[in-house]
Amino acid sequence: MESAPSRLEGDRPILSVRLLGPLEILRDGVPVALPASRKLRALLAYLALAPHAVGRSRLCELLWDVPNDPRGELRWCLSKLRAALDTPDRRRVITQGDTVALDLEGCHVDALELSHAAAQGIATFDVERLQGLAKHFAGDLLDGLALERSPLFDSWLVAQRRRFQASHAAVLERLVENLPADCDETVGHLDRWAELAPFDTRAHAALLASLTRRGEIGAAEQHLASAERLFQSEELDFAPLRQAWRAIRDQQSGTSLKAQPAGPSTLPQLAAPSAGPVEPSHASLAVMPFADESGARGGLADGFTHDIITRLAKLRDFFVIARGSVFALAEKAIAPEEAGRKLGVDYVATGTVRSLIGRLIVSVELVEVRTARIAWAETFERRPDDIFAVLDDIGDSIVSSISAEIETVERNRAMLKAPNSLNAWEAYHRGLWHMYRFTQAENEQARRFFDKALQLDPTFARAYAGLSFTHWQNAFQRWSDRDRESALAYESAGHSLLVDDHNPAAHWAMGRALWLRGEHDGSLSELERAVDLSPNFALGHYALSFVHSQSGDPRAAISSSDHSRHLSPFDPLLFGMLGSRAMSHVRLGQFEEAAEWALKAAARPNAHTIILAIAAHCLALAGRLDEARGFAAAIRKTLPDYRADDFIGTFRFDPDAEALFRQGARRIGLS
Repeated sequence: MESAPSRLEGDRPILSVRLLGPLEILRDGVPVALPASRKLRALLAYLALAPHAVGRSRLCELLWDVPNDPRGELRWCLSKLRAALDTPDRRRVITQGDTVALDLEGCHVDALELSHAAAQGIATFDVERLQGLAKHFAGDLLDGLALERSPLFDSWLVAQRRRFQASHAAVLERLVENLPADCDETVGHLDRWAELAPFDTRAHAALLASLTRRGEIGAAEQHLASAERLFQSEELDFAPLRQAWRAIRDQQSGTSLKAQPAGPSTLPQLAAPSAGPVEPSHASLAVMPFADESGARGGLADGFTHDIITRLAKLRDFFVIARGSVFALAEKAIAPEEAGRKLGVDYVATGTVRSLIGRLIVSVELVEVRTARIAWAETFERRPDDIFAVLDDIGDSIVSSISAEIETVERNRAMLKAPNSLNAWEAYHRGLWHMYRFTQAENEQARRFFDKALQLDPTFARAYAGLSFTHWQNAFQRWSDRDRESALAYESAGHSLLVDDHNPAAHWAMGRALWLRGEHDGSLSELERAVDLSPNFALGHYALSFVHSQSGDPRAAISSSDHSRHLSPFDPLLFGMLGSRAMSHVRLGQFEEAAEWALKAAARPNAHTIILAIAAHCLALAGRLDEARGFAAAIRKTLPDYRADDFIGTFRFDPDAEALFRQGARRIGLS
């Protein structure tokens, strides 16, 4: 992170670049003169915020629409940047081949510091750090700058300004929560927060509470009336804020507000929107229409957005706002972050589609609405030989990544809360966190949290699927009586299906439970139903690979394993995806390939004993006996009596596969 360096003896002059507000470069606090060129300033900001080197053709396309000599103008701008930024002993403007980059290491760049803070998580900072961040917001990014006939740069600048405004609102919210209530600084932050986020009901409620505590009831009522007109103009539900105002007045008429100590502020609790699309106990997502950088609407980008929304909704992992709502807000030119606050969602996904000769570029980012943190961002570049196949492939990656990132954030957030304060959604994700540790003790913890989630919400299909998974693990790992745990896994999967027959996780749980019961065909049928319901459900494809790898079609197993890893390349069950492929190669007589895939599986940090056993048997069949014996020794450190019968009894191999694995076991003394 580029932070403000301290001046030490012999240090070179301190270089600072201020991008928030009117652009300014300072060396040792003294402004550096720049030519009066708007494109020079635009180029500096774009390169400073670019995550990697940028091609000259991209810069020319971004900033110049004239046919005469854009590269000549770019060279002039770069020469002026060198004069402003470079020193005799340090080049800051780096040109390599056809690319340009800025080396800002050791410099203080306000926008970069804020970007890194948002990536770390604004909610994690103390008051002193938040106050330091707030001071950087001297205005919009490149305040006052506008370029004529540069639509690509204009689009970038608008998006960046929105991003920093959202970060500013998040910093202000955290300061209001942590500073003493109604001190002068808190009041100032409240006013600015409500100004920056005019449709954030939390900002208005906090401001109303502050005005009421200070006895300014008339001002509070005027603000409430103004906010109501604003919400009505956008056809937004004002009921939660009106209910919050009633609660504030009820408190004011008693003693709680009057006697409130001057400690950190407590934001008023808001009721859920009476007719809103989001249930507060589950994570929610709005996918805003992807922008076509050509400026066209109704074409490729809109169709791609619709496809992403449909695929995410089919996963049934979280609430996804319907297409009509997000497109209606986009038609009003409402920024994605602001749309997220209007819709009351936790996450917003947005992106761009850019078609060039021989290239299709899709950029996407996932943002936490309240913290303005970019949870995930990626750029996909493909040759558009078959445009629909390319979009399908990119769509797979986007949908799976969004789902995985939200699940990770929700799991980690649930771990930070006291167990007795969890709602059903949080208890479920706390269970997932323990479940993916793959130890007996953690599996039992996961079972308890899934049970708690179901006590709080008996209609939670995925919690039943998670509960089924814990019983499945008990049976598979032989941590408990296999028959009893198999029956419980089947029972929980059945409950999941009864609650939501269209949830792919319910069919996944049932498919795995049927495999435990030895019902091969029924298992495959349920797993195929899971991926039919949601083709992006990575665990469904993995489970198909797992079943096929033992007694089904080994080539189908390899295909399903590869597809599951394409959909979820960092999945907690990645060791199983790799291990299934290894067993498939054994059945095809491809022992060296089996050994290599098994080693990849065993290298995963959460790989358990059964994965180590797959590696030992595959290496033995490949003739790599020393490596195989090493894995066998590692297994016997925790399971001294482990034998081939234990390995064979874990799976449901066909006779030929069983014979091969027994042959491998004999070679390393596991028979």
